[in-house]
Amino acid sequence: MAKKKGDSKDNDDYDEQLYELHVELVRLQRHVIESGERVLIVVEGRDGAGKDGTIKRIIEHLSPRETRVVALAKPSDREQSQWYFQRFIAHLPAASEVVIFNRSWYNRAGVEPVMGFCSPGEVEDFFRSVIAFEAMLVRSGIRLLKYYLDIDKEEQKKRLAERRRDPLKQWKLSPIDAVAIKKWPAYSQARDAMFRRSHHALAPWRIVQADDKKTARLNVIRDILSAVRFPGRAARLARPDRKIVFPYYDGAIEDGRLAP
Repeated sequence: MAKKKGDSKDNDDYDEQLYELHVELVRLQRHVIESGERVLIVVEGRDGAGKDGTIKRIIEHLSPRETRVVALAKPSDREQSQWYFQRFIAHLPAASEVVIFNRSWYNRAGVEPVMGFCSPGEVEDFFRSVIAFEAMLVRSGIRLLKYYLDIDKEEQKKRLAERRRDPLKQWKLSPIDAVAIKKWPAYSQARDAMFRRSHHALAPWRIVQADDKKTARLNVIRDILSAVRFPGRAARLARPDRKIVFPYYDGAIEDGRLAP
């Protein structure tokens, strides 16, 4: 008889893998602290894609002193008058820090144009600047990792419905959730343009097929371990499944590796 998703054996295997990966992440962070490295992880994706849960699993056993999660609110009137990237700069990692952006400057390539929060000219200005901006970060010594969690339309519907029912997830509800499904094609179009115009060698996009939350979380952690070398790294733990996490490439959309 086939195992059902969520069987105790499956959960035990997930927990065992996650424990091993957490131990390795702690070792990675020890290296970052001792070497003074600066690590910046950007996590993007549609509403309901699993960004919060993935970030929670990454930081669960890391030092809170050297680990920060940045989830910026709507910009103030003053911030709206600044250079677009300016409000993100204060949150960049210092030596020995790991910083994770739960959404980032890529709001300007996704939710903002789809929801009408910015003009087409502002989007174009963003794309003219973003690669140069990220190149400056990387050349300054910041290790920049960009992840996009991709889910299909039915999975998003299911997760947003669960969010509305679950009293412990009410804080996640927003007016944007209510139109996420209606604007699915517009979000897909914005996502595809974002990949084409902001994927570059110094900071490539890493796509995560995230319909299965647990598999996605394990493989994001494995990919982080593969991207940051440190003494004594366990090679077997730094091998993500490339069917789940893979670098963006020009044919990915046509090949069906992204939700339409």
